[in-house]
Amino acid sequence: MWPIEELSESARARPATRRFEGLDGDAPAMIVYTSGTTGAAKGAVLSHANLAANGQTITNFWRITDDDRYLAVLPLFHVHGLGNGIHAWLISGCRMRLADRFDQKSAAALFRECAPTVFFGVPTIYVRLLDPEIVSDADARAIGRGARLFVSGSAPLPAHVLEAFRLRFGHTILERYGMSESLMITSNPYDGERRAGTVGLPLPGVSVRLCDARDEPVQDGEVGEVQVRSPALCGGYWRRADANASTFTRDEWFRTGDLGVRSPDGYYTLRGRRGDMIISGGFNIYPREIEELLLEDARVREAAVVGVEDPVRGEVPIAYIVADEPIEADLAERCRAQLASFKTPRAFVRMDALPRTALGKVQKHLLPPWKG
Repeated sequence: MWPIEELSESARARPATRRFEGLDGDAPAMIVYTSGTTGAAKGAVLSHANLAANGQTITNFWRITDDDRYLAVLPLFHVHGLGNGIHAWLISGCRMRLADRFDQKSAAALFRECAPTVFFGVPTIYVRLLDPEIVSDADARAIGRGARLFVSGSAPLPAHVLEAFRLRFGHTILERYGMSESLMITSNPYDGERRAGTVGLPLPGVSVRLCDARDEPVQDGEVGEVQVRSPALCGGYWRRADANASTFTRDEWFRTGDLGVRSPDGYYTLRGRRGDMIISGGFNIYPREIEELLLEDARVREAAVVGVEDPVRGEVPIAYIVADEPIEADLAERCRAQLASFKTPRAFVRMDALPRTALGKVQKHLLPPWKG
């Protein structure tokens, strides 16, 4: 860090007049690169209007005010920490504590020092906070008493983690859904049911539809691709005309590549990426359904299901798990008891950890090939 004297001297050497550039809301503000969980990352060009619309929406919907204290532990190269956290702070005027990084060894001390009322995290952070060796029961109760809102995103939040956090901290985590290209899309309500396993309802000003491969809307209860229109939606990708042509529909809806289902009362549940869907013997298999079942076993810390080629069925599911003990036989029995036979993984591969991005998304294309 520079000494204060050098900073002061540098400031005095700058021109006394400031140069202002004329900008409007459509002017590019940043290029945010996608996670690249299934291939090469693409740069989404977000405008000043996109960022302002998103920040204002979540600040109002999650009721963030200047009375709040926000503990920022997420990396600022991603829209979760930047497009949500920093912009909510700037718009609301709340107090923010910016941590260098989330260090689980000092997590409890950081919470005690900041006493946040608002916290944004990814599922892996919430899993760590449930560890009594990281946060004691007494600290968990104290953190819960001081906070009013815990938000989770960037990766699916397992239902059992939501319930365990509620029991230990006294708060039901609010799960939401967004993307680099569109910022926030849906959210469980601030007031009302925060339904486990779902990403809630469309945020104010955001339009969502589920469509089939022909871009025709599907009925409630049917799986379709999530398509979005929103004032926070980017205008396209940086120098990727090919991606723009394939991502936006003729009527200018954005194809997210995510599969989801809508309940009759409007809650959306994600079923995974369109490219992750497994077609086995003519049947569609959504990996997230299997992954959530595996994660119900407390011994499974992580789980990912992918499809591999099969000469008879075309594809079959294979499960990669992180567990401290050999539990493959138990998991196979659980799957046979609760899933259709074609959904039961052909094999279980135990690993020390799954490849993930900095925000906790599993990079399935980096999983080691199964050698059956």
